Amino acid sequence: MKEKTVTELKEMRDQGVNFQLIDVREPHEYEICNLQGELIPLGNLLQEVDKISKDVPVIVHCRSGARSAAAINELEKRFGFENLYNLKGGIMAYAKEIDSSLSVY
Repeated sequence: MKEKTVTELKEMRDQGVNFQLIDVREPHEYEICNLQGELIPLGNLLQEVDKISKDVPVIVHCRSGARSAAAINELEKRFGFENLYNLKGGIMAYAKEIDSSLSVY
């Protein structure tokens, strides 16, 4: 599975790279803290697959990387996506390495 580190995510944002960020956590988790990604909870993913771009890199994240990895596996297998990247370590890694002001539960 292809991955991006939190440092690579920050660099992509800083450089204005065109990409999509998908958060597969639950709404209550998103309310606590988020990375301004588009919220598509894992349980709704297959019904909302049309919201996911096939034209730009798509970084998928969750709390630690497990749910986003499951999401990517399913999307690649069922829909043939080839532009998906798992955010290594998820929002926990982002809070630890990039933005310590995020209050991750």
